Amino acid sequence: MSGNRRKAFLVSAALVGGALLMTACQDTDTAQDTGTAQGSSSAASDSSTADSGKGTDKGSDKGSDASGQGTVDGAGSGADTGNGEREPVGQTCGANDISWSTRSETQAGGYILISAKAKSGISCYLPAALPTVAFGSDGTQAGPAEQSVGEQVKLSGSTTAYAGVKTKTTNGDGGKELDSIIVGVGDDDPNPVSLPVGTITVEDPIVTNWHTAPADAVPFS
Repeated sequence: MSGNRRKAFLVSAALVGGALLMTACQDTDTAQDTGTAQGSSSAASDSSTADSGKGTDKGSDKGSDASGQGTVDGAGSGADTGNGEREPVGQTCGANDISWSTRSETQAGGYILISAKAKSGISCYLPAALPTVAFGSDGTQAGPAEQSVGEQVKLSGSTTAYAGVKTKTTNGDGGKELDSIIVGVGDDDPNPVSLPVGTITVEDPIVTNWHTAPADAVPFS
């Protein structure tokens, strides 16, 4: 991961907007002049009641037509399927849409199993790409444990996705000691999460794709 992408992954930015309320004051003489002008125009307003009624009818008809047209356009939003129809576009999950958990496993020399489940009321898709898993302040990132990426996974209700992380794939006593991992949905996830994992040794880590069965998420190096 490059320095810029790592910074985008590890730091969330928030923008706060402000509103400016402006008031205007008029003196008593101006108020009186305005009242006089309004009184003078009342007769002209009364004399054109019939014409204004017709104008209102026409305006209402046009307004109804415009409103109906807008509804039709809104209903047609979505992705073009290529056959003249459109289908809804699914929402991609962000780390803050997900309830996360981790546990240590002993298979394949030991690894960390990450579980991801959509929060209540959320339905979203984990893309067909590796999870982004980083370690420590230097942003060491896990490489792929599989030769190709898997399929996207829809998270909704009780559906859970799993990914396995092997934190050390080298022999010897090298590596750095850490007690948490940073997980995001892609390098550009604005809200990555830090997950406690106990003390781990990190050196040339790898991670699997997302899988719907935990047995498929074993990272063999």
